[in-house]
Amino acid sequence: MSVLPRTLLWQRTDVHGAEHVVFDDHRGLTARGVAVAAGPVPYECRYELDTDDGWFSTRFDATAEGGGWMRKLHLERTVRGWRVTAAEQGDLAAAGQPNALPPGAEDPDRMADAYDIDLDTSPLTNTLPLRRLGLIDGTVTVVAAWVQLPSLAVITNTQTYTVLEPGRVRYAAGSFTADLEVDENGYVVRYPGLATR
Repeated sequence: MSVLPRTLLWQRTDVHGAEHVVFDDHRGLTARGVAVAAGPVPYECRYELDTDDGWFSTRFDATAEGGGWMRKLHLERTVRGWRVTAAEQGDLAAAGQPNALPPGAEDPDRMADAYDIDLDTSPLTNTLPLRRLGLIDGTVTVVAAWVQLPSLAVITNTQTYTVLEPGRVRYAAGSFTADLEVDENGYVVRYPGLATR
């Protein structure tokens, strides 16, 4: 495992928690992170994320764990689409998430147009489409593989990014919107109602 040169830390503002990531973004993105949160059930999620030089997501591995349960997820883009493997131990429902979906994707073929990984509540992954598309003005709509936490269920999600002004981007998915403050490299500085660094 190589040492990565950069680091970011976000403090959650909606629940007790944080996300820390070490990364290299000289040629695409290589990142290793950990997210912890007190809710909806207490959990820790360790993840690794890789993109190619064009910032297309190529691999994502995650392990989410809490009292009495653990789930693992592996996503890898191949020439035939996304390969998805998942495993679980224990009982997330008994830990307080009775409606949690199983880890992984029910139908990986539905992810064919997803070029970005979007880890739930992770400010890091909002950067992926911004960098991949070089978004400096206008509006773009993307399809992302949304990895829910703490279940690690993967859902295809249509998302829109609109540049409001330099350093401010509106994120929208369904009826949800948030005006993100981003730095000069597209990394989130403040995600209203979620996190800040």
